[in-house]
Amino acid sequence: MHLTTPKGFRLHIAIFGRTNVGKSSLLNCLTQQETAIVSEQPGTTTDPVEKPMELLPIGPVLFIDTAGLDDLGPLGKLRVDKTLKVFDRADVILLVVEPNQWTEYERFIVQEAQKRNTPLLLVVNKIDIQPTTDSVKKKIIESRLPFVEVCSTKAGWQTTETVKNKLIEILPESFFTPPPIISDLIEEGDWVVLVIPVDKEAPKGRIILPQQAVLREILDRRAHAVVTSEKKLPRILASLTIKAKLVVTDSQVLEEVLHATPPDIPLTSFSILFARCKGDLDYFVQSVSTVDTLEEGNRVLIAEACTHHPIGDDIGRKKIPRWLQERTGKHIIFDWCTGKDFPDHLVDYQLIIHCGACMFNRKEMLARIYKAKSLGIPMTNYGVLIAFLKRGLSRALEVFSFQK
Repeated sequence: MHLTTPKGFRLHIAIFGRTNVGKSSLLNCLTQQETAIVSEQPGTTTDPVEKPMELLPIGPVLFIDTAGLDDLGPLGKLRVDKTLKVFDRADVILLVVEPNQWTEYERFIVQEAQKRNTPLLLVVNKIDIQPTTDSVKKKIIESRLPFVEVCSTKAGWQTTETVKNKLIEILPESFFTPPPIISDLIEEGDWVVLVIPVDKEAPKGRIILPQQAVLREILDRRAHAVVTSEKKLPRILASLTIKAKLVVTDSQVLEEVLHATPPDIPLTSFSILFARCKGDLDYFVQSVSTVDTLEEGNRVLIAEACTHHPIGDDIGRKKIPRWLQERTGKHIIFDWCTGKDFPDHLVDYQLIIHCGACMFNRKEMLARIYKAKSLGIPMTNYGVLIAFLKRGLSRALEVFSFQK
């Protein structure tokens, strides 16, 4: 992987701390760039600052520099709210502290990390100004957390190596063995047919991220991929001298692909593969039958990981609402959210429908699922929903050995 690795496949490292403890200086030191503005003026960092980079030997990471949780400026509360949301997508937390202060804010961040089972590294900064005091050392020892002592404004290479080496020790095992998308479903030498329709919303000159990721895993598995459109699928399947091991389709043409694929060839969708890799496929499948219990005036939230300008017959804005109205025969109220703007209050919704979340890391997607589960709100995703509506869910799940 290199610098074009999508955000969703990077290790998310969030930098927390009070205002002016040196979070932005640490980020600049770790990236060896002027990524964040450094100032003695409190509250310089407003929205979380993101910086993707290759942190060898760890690999592709995304650093997230946050505003101070003790920000008391005019926009302080808004900044703190955005900072708190970063907890949901952080794989690892760097908590920057000063060598002579340990306050309620440090204690809060440690508690939040422990509650979420998120690895945390204490970074005692500014040791060029004074050594770590006995009282702060006592708090660190009591917390039983790993820590390093650095100066982020000087000796950048040494600070980077110190932090990086400690990070390697605390990285979650799941980062080294990420959930597969498709590689565990195929073997070396297998043939996989990818059905990719070309529509108005497909980026000109390239294929979208879920398709890229599936194709890459097929190649890494030393299997063979054939890419075609839904119209040419029958001809492609008939022309293969070795029977296809699996057909993977875009959900929007699932109905046509179901009819064109012989019953002895397993098939599924890109979105369902991502539901398994990024989310909780079992919960999505359990939740999807809620569609048939929706009543007049119920609210449904449609959540999209990426922000884009919908055009034409957009899947999330047009097709899914239309299909649900047709299925239920009821007037359903739809709300939409995009990017990081997942609502804090979900209790008004009878169902949440999420996109494939290719732009999110698994941690952020699981955090959203946890919020829905804790409130007893059913949640599914585009691929599972469409397969259910097109009466092809059982077949789309057979490849995972689900019970029919």
